[in-house]
Order: sequence, then C-alpha cells, then structure tokens
Amino acid sequence: MSGTDNPPGLDLGRLRGHLDQERPGLVQGALQADLIEGGRSNLTYAVTDGTSRWVVRRPPLGHVLATAHDMTREHRVISALHDTPVPVPGTVLLCEDETVIGSPFYVMEFVDGVPYRFADQLAALGPERTRSVVFGLVDALVALHAVDPEQVGLADFGRPEGFLERQLRRWGKQLEASRSRELAGIDELHEGLSKALPASGPATVVHGDYRLDNVLVGKDDDRIKAILDWEMSTLGDPLTDLGLLVMYSDREVPADSPVPSASAAPGHPASNEIIARYAEGSGRDVSAIGWYTAFAYFKLAVIAEGIHYRYTLGQTLGAGFDRIGGLVPGLIERGLSILQEG
Repeated sequence: MSGTDNPPGLDLGRLRGHLDQERPGLVQGALQADLIEGGRSNLTYAVTDGTSRWVVRRPPLGHVLATAHDMTREHRVISALHDTPVPVPGTVLLCEDETVIGSPFYVMEFVDGVPYRFADQLAALGPERTRSVVFGLVDALVALHAVDPEQVGLADFGRPEGFLERQLRRWGKQLEASRSRELAGIDELHEGLSKALPASGPATVVHGDYRLDNVLVGKDDDRIKAILDWEMSTLGDPLTDLGLLVMYSDREVPADSPVPSASAAPGHPASNEIIARYAEGSGRDVSAIGWYTAFAYFKLAVIAEGIHYRYTLGQTLGAGFDRIGGLVPGLIERGLSILQEG
C-alpha cells in the first residue's frame, strides 16, 4: 500500500472523519489508499491505517443517479449473503450522503486473494490446480443460486417476471445506440434469440457478470474466497449466469477479447464439463444452455461494438481499442452457431 495522497475520487480525510463518527475506534492511524485496477465501472480502493485493511467502492467519477443506486444494491446483496455459504466480503458501512466524498459509497472488509484474469496467470498453477479453481468457481455459483431470496431479505431485489424478455430488449437498445456500421448476422442473432426464448425456472439471485476475474482465489488453498463486482446483480434466471460462465470458458473466445478469458490455461475444464458440474450440483435442467450461451455472446458482441463505436469517436483512452472492432464479427458468428446447434 503506497498511496499517501488522495487517489482520484476519494478524500481520505473526509472518509476518516465519517468512519470515526459512524464506527468509533475502527481506524487506528492515518489512512492510505490505492485505486484497484479492474472492475466494470465502479471505482474500488484498497485502504489501510497501517494495521487493518478495507475496500471502498464508489460510482465512477461524473456518475449519474442511476449508477449511484448501485452502491446501495451492492451493499445490500453482499450483506444479505454474508451468513450463507456464498463467499462474500463482510460489510462495514454504507454511506448514501453524497456530501462526504462526493458520491454514495460503501466500505467492506479486505479479502486476501488472487484475481486470475489471464491464461498465463492460471497456467502457473499447473493443470490440476487450475481445474480445481474453475470447478470451485462453478460450485460457488451453485451455492449462490441455492440461496432463497426471501429467507435473506432479498424478495424484492428484482422483477423476475419477464426477466429474459427485458434483458433482450435492453441489449437490443444498447446495440441500436452503438450502430455505426453493417454487422452481418447481428440482427439475425437478436431475432433468433427472441424467437427461441426459453421458459425460466424459479428465480434466484443472479450475479450478472459471473466469471473468474470477478472472484478472489486463496493463494494457498485455491478456494474461492470472495465473489466481487455485484453491481449488475438482481433476481432473475440463474442460467444467465451459467451461460456467461460457459461463454468465458469457450476455447473460441478470442485471446484479445474486451473481457479477459483464462480458458486457454492447461487443465481449464471444457464448457461441457462446466455445464455438467453445475447441473449435478444444482439439480437444474440445463438443456437450454445453448440459448443462454448464445445470449452471452450477443451481449459481449454489443459491448465490444460499443467500445469500437466510442473508439471511432475518439472517446477511448489507452491502447488496444483499435482491435476491438475486428473481434465483433467472430463473436456474432459464434453466437449464431451455438444458437443453431440448440
């Protein structure tokens, strides 16, 4: 931990004052913080007083109210899941008063673990440990989907009725907002998904962005220590989470995908093994998983096209964005292929 100055978006003096007021005695010394890389959009900081460590989450700089609402949702779901078998960090406090640091935020316990984002990181573990880590990831998803939302106070956490229809509409609108060129097959994929919409089983808490680099893995025991990045969580169809996980485990995902995939690591279970592990653990009917995987490809294609569109407008910062647009046709093609296979 090296940051003695305020990192962007976090006034350490005001944070300390709020913590001293709300949790007297928690902080023992001057706070230091570093911005943690990764995550979809919300900002994450590792904070320490030299003795203890915490994590602070806040919306991105220049956030809008809809994003600010994520803080309450994230804090609520993590708090609700804390006494279940689902591995989540403990929560310390939620602050919805924007005058403290300029936005709502929450503080949670620091969990010591490794985020594996790329195949070479996972490969360093060797095939057997890699297999164990990924199966542990599947088992943690089974545990999440086994939680009864009503029993943990999350009965009103989302609107499960019509969940898949709304998801399709939402991502269709996202596509329209990013259209700047002809994309062969994208409308065919969207229409095919609409026509083959499966019937959802009982709703569960869904993570919404479940993949290996959104969890922390124990350095010594390779167990899933914490599931992170709950900003897209809601109540809905659990197989949407599995479809995403299957897609990110697909050997066809390009190595320079806009979202990292570690599926090329030796020992990484194949998609069919992941599906079978989930089916065995959950007891759910996964016969329609092709639809959910194709839908995951459609979403990734839309995300990638949005990044490409912003790149063409000069609105991206950093390297590598020039390649994203070239990946979109392959994602569409793979999605269509999986949908047609059924």
